[in-house]
Amino acid sequence: MQRTIAFAADPHIGVFARAFEEFAVVPPTAPDAFVAGIAEALDVDVVRTTIQGSSIIGSLLAGNSNGMVVSGLVTEDERAVLEEYGEVMTLGTSMNAAGNVILANDQFAAVHPEMSIEEAEAVGTFLGVPVRRLTFGGIKTVGMAAVATNKGVLIHARSSDTEVARLVECAEGLQIGAGTVNMGGGLVGTGVLANSKGYIAGLETTGFELGRIEEVFGFLE
Repeated sequence: MQRTIAFAADPHIGVFARAFEEFAVVPPTAPDAFVAGIAEALDVDVVRTTIQGSSIIGSLLAGNSNGMVVSGLVTEDERAVLEEYGEVMTLGTSMNAAGNVILANDQFAAVHPEMSIEEAEAVGTFLGVPVRRLTFGGIKTVGMAAVATNKGVLIHARSSDTEVARLVECAEGLQIGAGTVNMGGGLVGTGVLANSKGYIAGLETTGFELGRIEEVFGFLE
């Protein structure tokens, strides 16, 4: 299985794509080799679309098996594409880079600590999971500071004991571990795409980092 890949020579694959259990979303400009690598590694269909006219899908889209949360600046045509694969909620405030400010799986959602209580609760209700306002390694953009699947949560390498303890409260039963990507990058969400069936990491991710990813997400043989 291919374990690393780049998006047009850029190893920050989590910025350009978002993976769910049954499908992944990538921009129309995604190279065919990138699409094929994701499809094989994660065992998913791959959807091509922009969001608010942009290719940074991973930064603008979040969600779980119950639905997707997307930037409030999504166009009607872009939303229609996403709605072929599930329900869609749009963020209605200036904090609308959903993929940056929301981390979610089918058990919990973590959101940027400055997201309003009302919007955080709306996200949790829509996704059908409890919500916590968290940080990882002091980073408020939780969607880029961590990666969550239904098997485990990979978090920023500098996450504190307090941050881990708060995560454990809502991610009970999941494997939780700190790691890095792309030769030491702490923003693991920028360099890993994963679901319960597989994972793929940025091209510069080392063998040691891959081993940690596999451990946390339960893919060690």
